[in-house]
Amino acid sequence: MEETHKGHRERLKNRFLENGLDDFTDVQALELLLFFAIPQKDTNPIAHALLEHFGSLSRVLDASPVELKKIPGISNHAATLLTLVTQLGRFYQVDAARFVQCLTTLDACGEYLVPYFFARTRETVFLLCLDAKCKVLCCKEIGEGSVNSASISVRKIVETALASNATTVVLGHNHPSGVALPSEEDVETTKRVAAALSAVEIQLVDHIVVADGDYVSMAQSGYRFRAL
Repeated sequence: MEETHKGHRERLKNRFLENGLDDFTDVQALELLLFFAIPQKDTNPIAHALLEHFGSLSRVLDASPVELKKIPGISNHAATLLTLVTQLGRFYQVDAARFVQCLTTLDACGEYLVPYFFARTRETVFLLCLDAKCKVLCCKEIGEGSVNSASISVRKIVETALASNATTVVLGHNHPSGVALPSEEDVETTKRVAAALSAVEIQLVDHIVVADGDYVSMAQSGYRFRAL
């Protein structure tokens, strides 16, 4: 049995190395991943149990360690590995995006910001700071919570923009609900942010709302929030 089990693992690993995951089922992909956290156990039943409990592969990978460890066979090591996948994916996307030197259009700004929100389950606000030539100076997390919440400080936004010597900035936040349409509160808060930035001669050129890997540009959608 041990030889059969070992042979199955090697065959699945070699199949991945030769052809990638394209022809794998969700169960097989999870089974392969769990090999590296559960070394001496058949991971196929555990993979099935995870998918049956959470309903899909994406929901398994989005689950918290506490929820994952409720599934028999999921150790602390396995829960850590599973929750690492999506966050490492976000690191990868952000790292790839940072090699973009200049963002000369609103669409380019939106596409640059989207990876920062990959697999986030909480509303998070980022500030993208650009110089006069639209070169990226920094993209920093301002806080968690909706843009109109008490945890998001307009003062912090202004201080971050000033510290980076930004000429223009783009605000970005996500809607984990999956709907990227700006709320009335988003619009009103954006106006206040634009006015505060204008007072120190920094222009807020857009506010990007991200959901499910897509985004809505408030500037392109006709929202008027720029201070005159």
